[in-house]
Amino acid sequence: MEPAGTLTRADLAEALHKEIGLSRADSAKIVEQVLAHMCEALSKGENVKISGFGTFVLRDKGERVGRNPKTGVEVPIAPRRVLTFRASQMMRERIAAAS
Repeated sequence: MEPAGTLTRADLAEALHKEIGLSRADSAKIVEQVLAHMCEALSKGENVKISGFGTFVLRDKGERVGRNPKTGVEVPIAPRRVLTFRASQMMRERIAAAS
């Protein structure tokens, strides 16, 4: 299977334009509004769940000790918040069927 390209905001807006018939400007505006709403929710510490697609989850990682692989020197890694994505079961099945 060949590696696929990258899906961009412009691709999403174009799909809206073709599928629903909105103007390109309105389609781009809707894509931007949806992404902004998702970013706002995540920045407030909320998880974002899209049924049939997956869930964007914020996790707090504690401080830990890492190691420089070249020198072997231990380095403290500061606590931080990370964003992870868990694909829904339906999405996992679709991906497996496509490969």
